[in-house]
Amino acid sequence: MSISEDTKELNSYINERVDIDSVATFKGNEHIVKLKLKFDIESIRGALDHIKSTSEFKTAASGFHALAMTRRKDGTADSDKDLVGRYYTRVDDSYEEIAKDELVDESLFSELVDIFKGTYFETIYKELTARYPIGRVRILEKDSYNCNSWHRDPEPRIHIPIYTNPGSLFIVNHHCTHLPADGSVYFTDTRGYHTALNGGEHPRTHLVATLAYPEYQP
Repeated sequence: MSISEDTKELNSYINERVDIDSVATFKGNEHIVKLKLKFDIESIRGALDHIKSTSEFKTAASGFHALAMTRRKDGTADSDKDLVGRYYTRVDDSYEEIAKDELVDESLFSELVDIFKGTYFETIYKELTARYPIGRVRILEKDSYNCNSWHRDPEPRIHIPIYTNPGSLFIVNHHCTHLPADGSVYFTDTRGYHTALNGGEHPRTHLVATLAYPEYQP
């Protein structure tokens, strides 16, 4: 192409209208789907604020904190260290996939941790388990200006945003969107490569439930 053609091509992009509004809303695709199920966000926040007054999150990774909501039968939350579990990633320019951490049997996490009993979270848990095969359920908190690794999980997840901000984004297979905290329930197909990032000024908190299907084999 000539210099004038190159200049014209770039100007055609410069003159396009820039979308600065839809980024503050949800935009789904087949990897991130807003389900019909919905809960009362104020009841969720009230229950979480009460639980946080007596319980501490454990640091699962730098800037990433977790509070177990389910446990193994006859187990205790303190003894269950499976806050992360098996995931797959690519760590260098060979692009070779490797497995990290141990595979977790999600079906064993079938009991609600005591601090969540009698709260609105028990209602959520009963509604989820009535509809879907649910394994580990965790409350996950991400610090501001923090990002997860780029990885894929053995199973998909359910996300219910509790506290968020416009800079909090979820990405699956290069599709990026914001998940508003309004009580909505999202299916996230984390069997694909994904990450979550919080580019905002305040922490982001989600309820995350693993869907206890057999491990996906690509």
